[in-house]
Amino acid sequence: MKRYLVAWFIGLPILLVMLPAALVYFFSSPPGSEGLPQVSAPNNPAVHQSAIEVKVYRTAKQAVETMPLETYIEGVVAAEMPAEFELEALKAQAMAARTYIIRRLDAKKFDDVPKGAQVTDTVKHQVFLDEAQRKQNWGDQFEWKNTRIRQAVQATAGVVLTYGGKPIDATFFSTSNGFTENANEYFEEPVPYLKSVASPWDIQSPSFEKTVKIAAADLEQRLGIKLTKEASGNGSWYRIVERTTGNRVGKISIGGKEFSGREFREKLGLQSSAFTLELRGNEVHITTKGYGHGVGMSQWGANGMAKAGKSAEQIVKYFYQGIALENCDLILKG
Repeated sequence: MKRYLVAWFIGLPILLVMLPAALVYFFSSPPGSEGLPQVSAPNNPAVHQSAIEVKVYRTAKQAVETMPLETYIEGVVAAEMPAEFELEALKAQAMAARTYIIRRLDAKKFDDVPKGAQVTDTVKHQVFLDEAQRKQNWGDQFEWKNTRIRQAVQATAGVVLTYGGKPIDATFFSTSNGFTENANEYFEEPVPYLKSVASPWDIQSPSFEKTVKIAAADLEQRLGIKLTKEASGNGSWYRIVERTTGNRVGKISIGGKEFSGREFREKLGLQSSAFTLELRGNEVHITTKGYGHGVGMSQWGANGMAKAGKSAEQIVKYFYQGIALENCDLILKG
């Protein structure tokens, strides 16, 4: 009898420890899939095998290549975000890239690409690198980088970002000036989920601040103005008329003309519309903060959030306000 009691007192604590662990093991989501819509696929329930194919115009070859959706997403993530970034940031990028192409397929408007294609492999849409190009670019680092990209894509396979049941305009850019931008303050049209949010992590980006020098005569030619040196009340030769919610230049007055921050940036080829000017002799020194249009997801911000322990879902829901995560097959069937 004592033998059974000893066995019972030894076995009970072990049972109490093992039972919860077993329940967690059998009923938890697959690793890396926390919060993401789950879809079934043969042999591996964590990987979605969609029948969707994408027709990509390969610019260098001047030919259309058809490939599975997730193969296309791997090539986009590999081209658009450094493989060294945190895995959760890469997952966020994969969802944004997948949403972009699903939005195009859902709209069925391909008049901006050669006949027979649905998207190009350039910055006009999304940059895409096939496996051969990745091997050439990455050299002896190809295996680990490619594996990392594939892991991020497969962990989010089939997941797109939606607002009101439709794929969002999942814009993204490299580096903010510390804030993202309201869509209407750069692209003119308001978008409910593209609102300005703080992104302090971007200060780690090598593109956070940059100063370029432009000859005053060159600046005059590009802007179609004549610089004046008469001093205003504060001695300035230009004036910031308006600032945006994201602390970029909304409007600038210079040489008797007024430009939007976007116009000024694009005419001078600047990294950002967050800038300051300094006239030194016959040169204009322009210091920019950030890299890109500033609307949507900051890639360096996403990486900073991932380093701080945020999940891919938390990242995309931060940069794209009020969105949901859905299965891409259901979107195209809807």
